[in-house]
Amino acid sequence: MKIKRKVEIAVISDVHLGTYGCHAKQLLTYLNSIQPKKLILNGDIIDIWQFSKRYFPKSHLRVIKKIMDMSADGVEIIYVTGNHDEMLRKFSDMTIGNISIVDKAVLELDGKKAWIFHGDVFDVSIQNAKWLAKLGGYGYDLLILLNRLSNWFLEKLGKEKYSLSKKIKNSVKRAVKYISDFEQVASDLAIENGYDYVICGHIHQPKMVVKENKYGKTVYLNSGDWVENFTALEYQFKRWKVYSYSKDKLSPFYADEDIKDMEVKDLIAAITIVEQNSKR
Repeated sequence: MKIKRKVEIAVISDVHLGTYGCHAKQLLTYLNSIQPKKLILNGDIIDIWQFSKRYFPKSHLRVIKKIMDMSADGVEIIYVTGNHDEMLRKFSDMTIGNISIVDKAVLELDGKKAWIFHGDVFDVSIQNAKWLAKLGGYGYDLLILLNRLSNWFLEKLGKEKYSLSKKIKNSVKRAVKYISDFEQVASDLAIENGYDYVICGHIHQPKMVVKENKYGKTVYLNSGDWVENFTALEYQFKRWKVYSYSKDKLSPFYADEDIKDMEVKDLIAAITIVEQNSKR
C-alpha cells in the first residue's frame, strides 16, 4: 500500500486542461501522492479560451474526476479563477459542497495572512489586447507539438531534451523585464496591505523569495505550471515549499486503477454523479 504525503495546503495553477501542452498524467500522479486538507486551484486549470471538442483526452477528464473525488472525500477545494478560465468569474463566491469559486482568497495560516490570486490583473497584454493573447496561445500549442517532435529525435540520438518554448519565453520576458516587474508589483501590494505571503500563478515561473521595500517585507510565492515546470506549492509544519515533480525521488504514484481503464463517457458520468452528490 502506498502511503500518501500529508500536507495542509497544496496549490497548483496553470494546468491548461484541454491543450496539447498540458501534462495531465504527471499531475494526476502528483495528486494521487498527496493527502491535503486544502487544494487551491490558482487559475488556468481548464483552458476555456482554447477549448475544443476535438481535443480533451481521457487523462484530462481523469484529473477533473480526481479533484471531484478529493472534494467528496472532505478536501476543501478553492478554485481561484484565472484569465484562461475567466468564464468562471460569473460564478465567483459560489460554493458547492466542498468546492468554492473565488477571484481571490485570503487565508489565516498560523498567525500570518496569505493573499492568493492568479495574477492576470497585472498583465497589460491580456487586459488591453485579449485576442492577441489568445492568438499567442494557439501558437504556443504549435510550439509545444514541434518541441515534442524534436525531443523524440533527440532521444533517438541519445541527446538531452531541449525546451524550445521555455527558451523563447524566458528570453522574451527577460527583454521586457516582465517577470521581475510582476513579482515586484505583487509584493509591493502585499506589503502595503499587510500580507505575509502573496501567492500567484499566471507567469509559469515557480518561485519562493522574500521581497522587501522601505515599508516592510513579504514572501512572494508562485506555483509555476503543469505545462513545462511540473510544480506546485505545499504548506506543512508552518512552512511553504516549492514542490518539483521532476525532482521527486519517492516511489511514483500511478493513476487510480478504478478509472484508468474507464471510457470517456463513463468518466463524464462519474464526474456528474460526484457533482450531484456534492450539491445535496
